Amino acid sequence: MAAVNHNYGTGRRKTATARVYLAPGTGRITVNERPLDEFFGRETGRMIVRQPLEVAQLTSKFDIDVHVVGGGITGQAGAIRHGIARALIKYDETLRKPLRAAGFVTRDAREVERKKVGRRKARRGTQYSKR
Repeated sequence: MAAVNHNYGTGRRKTATARVYLAPGTGRITVNERPLDEFFGRETGRMIVRQPLEVAQLTSKFDIDVHVVGGGITGQAGAIRHGIARALIKYDETLRKPLRAAGFVTRDAREVERKKVGRRKARRGTQYSKR
């Protein structure tokens, strides 16, 4: 675990929650004690996670330690991105504007809609049969 005086950010997306710790370093990102490239098998997840750092042009300035729980791959990647953006803002308030312009500060509030009674899914009705 990183030191106490670090920059911390909590990120959320769907049902995933990420606790992000920034510490001065060389650009190493670990997710649940595993390197980023090992944690995300697909390139998309890795790309999403690195976006806020690229916008802030701080790709190799921090070592990032992430603990993420819940959700699936995309949800977790989005949660980490949100957490990194929040932690960067805590580190330097002037980064808020570019990060907000890129849309990384806002929590994506879309959640899975609940299944209704008498429906097959949330909105899909049952199949109509003439006979």
